[in-house]
Amino acid sequence: QMQLVESGGGLVQAGGSLRVSCTASAAYAMGWFRQASGRDREFVAAISRSGSIKYYADSVKGRFTISRDNAKNTVYLQMNSLKPEDTAIYYCAARSSGLGSSSAGEYDYWGQGTQVTVSS
Repeated sequence: QMQLVESGGGLVQAGGSLRVSCTASAAYAMGWFRQASGRDREFVAAISRSGSIKYYADSVKGRFTISRDNAKNTVYLQMNSLKPEDTAIYYCAARSSGLGSSSAGEYDYWGQGTQVTVSS
C-alpha cells in the first residue's frame, strides 16, 4: 500500500516563500493539489516519474516549481512570491502511470494534506 507523507506547510507573509515535501513509499508520477476553505480541490503541479515532464496550473506558473529526488522518493513544491489566495491545504497524490496529470480522478493515492497560510 502506497503511503504519502507531506511536510513543510506553515504560515508565511505575502511575497514570501515556502517549500512543501511529499515522501512516498515508491517512485510514482506525482501531483500537488490544493483546497481552500469552501472551494473545490484544484490542480497545482505534476511531475512524471522520471522528473523530466512537469505541468503547472496557470495560477502558479512562474512562481511555483515542482521537483523530485527519486533516491529519497520525495517530491517538492517550491512556492515563491506567495499570495493570500494561495492559502489552502496542499495535498500530494501519486498515480501508477509514468506521467503526471492535472485531473484529481487519475490519481490512486493521496496524502493527508498540509496547511499553507499566506498572510497579507
